[in-house]
Amino acid sequence: MTLTPSRLLHRVLHVLLPMNCISCGEELFDNPVPYICPSCWETISVLPDPKCPCCNLPFSSPSTLTHSPQHLCGRCRQRPPAYTKACTPYAYHGVLKDAISQFKYHGKVRLARPLAQLMASAWDLPQDLDGIIAVPLHPTRLREREYNQSLLLAERLSHHLGVPVLWNVLVRTKHTVPQTTLKRSARIKNLRKSFAVIRPNEISGKKVLLVDDVFTTGTTINECAKTLRKAGAETIYVQTLARMV
Repeated sequence: MTLTPSRLLHRVLHVLLPMNCISCGEELFDNPVPYICPSCWETISVLPDPKCPCCNLPFSSPSTLTHSPQHLCGRCRQRPPAYTKACTPYAYHGVLKDAISQFKYHGKVRLARPLAQLMASAWDLPQDLDGIIAVPLHPTRLREREYNQSLLLAERLSHHLGVPVLWNVLVRTKHTVPQTTLKRSARIKNLRKSFAVIRPNEISGKKVLLVDDVFTTGTTINECAKTLRKAGAETIYVQTLARMV
């Protein structure tokens, strides 16, 4: 087999700078996914049905939707989300958790492509979307991290779907402590009035896809959706890579 220049360069770099799988530690060779061996990558699987038709939370009983296909989970019934429908296809653990951590906190931005491909393969997204919006970072957090991982995923989904990313329409106006450090009630208070739409004409009456990396309790996503809804967005779909289960 003839090696392309890029593949040849990859092999030379591997000899000079050998790498190991970030999950299992095995040595990597010509792996299709950066930083992760094929054996580990193949363990990532979609969460099983049935799931809540709104927030996509997996139900514990396999027969939950048998007689009532639109039955919502308790949280969605008690506090209906501001978004229309969410897709949160994978569990945030194991190999995928390792990959997201390296992508998000350790500069492994080459993982954006395969992670976005996982997202795209998990859901038949609506074909009439007007735009894609990434959950924004506050400028202070962006300077610390140097990139917005959700925006990198949104850009890849944009290429896949042929739908434009709506840049800097939704912004973060308040620098908050990380949501993972707080309980649910504190998360809601922490994020109140943390987002704003600065060009409402770009989303008024439109169908948009809101993109983030991890769905934890849904507080961040829902606050973003509320802000978009108040600014005139007609339909708000949500796509995250993984969720806490």
